[in-house]
Amino acid sequence: MISWRLIVHDIPLAGSLNMAVDEFLFLGLPEEPRTTLRFYQWVRPTASLGASQKIERVVDSDFCLRSGIDIVRRPTGGKVVLHHDEVTYAVVSNDAFVFGPTLGSSYRRISEALVAGLGRLGLRASLAGPPPPDYARGIMPCFSHPARDEIEIGGRKIVGSAQKRIGSRFLQHGSIPIRHDEKLLRSATSYEGGERIRMTSLSAELGRDVGFAEAARALAEGFAEAFGAVLDPRGLTEAEWEAVRKIEAPSVELR
Repeated sequence: MISWRLIVHDIPLAGSLNMAVDEFLFLGLPEEPRTTLRFYQWVRPTASLGASQKIERVVDSDFCLRSGIDIVRRPTGGKVVLHHDEVTYAVVSNDAFVFGPTLGSSYRRISEALVAGLGRLGLRASLAGPPPPDYARGIMPCFSHPARDEIEIGGRKIVGSAQKRIGSRFLQHGSIPIRHDEKLLRSATSYEGGERIRMTSLSAELGRDVGFAEAARALAEGFAEAFGAVLDPRGLTEAEWEAVRKIEAPSVELR
């Protein structure tokens, strides 16, 4: 069986630090195959921009500043995400034998593992088909609509993911809301679309409160089941934290 490192952050972190950890794990991939699975939280609501997005097009900076919402830039692409009251996952790997050689193959395999993890919580999720053209080409927030091979329940998006890839090395991370606040998302992202945002959350679907620890445990078990992996829980060492802080970028400047 294959062995993966498992990192679970019980204490929420600042958005800039969360992005720095993911970047550190990606940059530190060795020549031999290695995979790390990570689950984490956010200390305050944070809007994360895709690597090439322009802040003035996708975020209401004034609202975020007034409301104490941080803004950070992800190393991955994709659309703006408002991280708040969620469990966030990251998979960092260079194992093409396990994940396949392309972005599409790895994305789909990870989505299938997430579906397995959601199943352990008692949820019946599925992979979405292609989104409408206005979502693919537009500046809507990530959770306004499921994209191809993202995960939905009853047509509502429950996981939003993005990937950065160089050759066989990739970082994929994604947001899984525990509870969701459509009003806050619309305000922070200036989304003025007339239709209802097609998102949901773990607690809404289960009809009960769900904690981070319960969700992270079920999702980790789903990954282990889907990939036949043994998970080795090992947090970051002091030396690794020091390296992370050296590459931590400040929150995006609000202008």
